[in-house]
Amino acid sequence: MVKIRLKRMGMKKKPFYRVVVADIRSPRDGRFIEEIGYYDPMKQPAEIKIDNAKAVEWMKNGAQPTETVRILLKKSGAIEA
Repeated sequence: MVKIRLKRMGMKKKPFYRVVVADIRSPRDGRFIEEIGYYDPMKQPAEIKIDNAKAVEWMKNGAQPTETVRILLKKSGAIEA
C-alpha cells in the first residue's frame, strides 16, 4: 500500500517537512517514491507548497494520505472539504 505522508527534515526544534509518496513499509525518513511538496510550520503563517495535480493523480491511483497530510491537502486546494 502507498501513503502520502510527511518526511521530517530540519534541525532539532526547527522542523521542516517534505510531503512524499512512500510505501507504508519504509521508515518515516527513509525511502520514498516521489516528493510532491513541502510544509514549513515555523514560518508565520505556515508555508504549504504542494503540487496538487500530482497529489490528485496519486490518490486516483490508490495512495492514501495520512490525517495530517489530508488537512494540508484541503488547505492547498487539492481536495474539497
